[in-house]
Amino acid sequence: MQRTIRILGIDPGLRRTGWGVIECEGNRLLFVACGSVETQERTELSARLVAIHDGLLRVVERFAPDEAAVEATFVNRDGASTLKLGQARGIAMLIPARAGLKVAEYAPNLVKKTVVGAGHAEKSQIRMMIGVLLPKADPRTEDAADALAIAVTHAHHRRSAMLKIVAAS
Repeated sequence: MQRTIRILGIDPGLRRTGWGVIECEGNRLLFVACGSVETQERTELSARLVAIHDGLLRVVERFAPDEAAVEATFVNRDGASTLKLGQARGIAMLIPARAGLKVAEYAPNLVKKTVVGAGHAEKSQIRMMIGVLLPKADPRTEDAADALAIAVTHAHHRRSAMLKIVAAS
């Protein structure tokens, strides 16, 4: 019998950071919980980062995941936006790492390809496939659906991802 692994997927964002928790036992995936940590656009950056930190810390403490996965940042045309997203992503990687978890990273196209079968899938397709793969999941935001997709991607690729993390240590 295989051990059940609890996986936390995180879709970092400064306005809304999505999170999703699933359990993986062999090829079987089970929905546990999902949600998002929201910040106010008009609040100063440092306070927004604290809100993301505190929200993700509560998720890790409540759901006690075994492993975590974060979506890799893509670079866009606006350097300031990319930098701010990178700061939110740093928090998203820090919280599970401080809890002693290995944190895998996945490119957005790999997440889409794993969940939908196409690397350029639309958000609506991701949400629909999450409903198929995790029938009990009902993410209220696209960010929560994306976080579940990241967790599903990790469930499918975790062995090779964990080998890369261990090799880099």
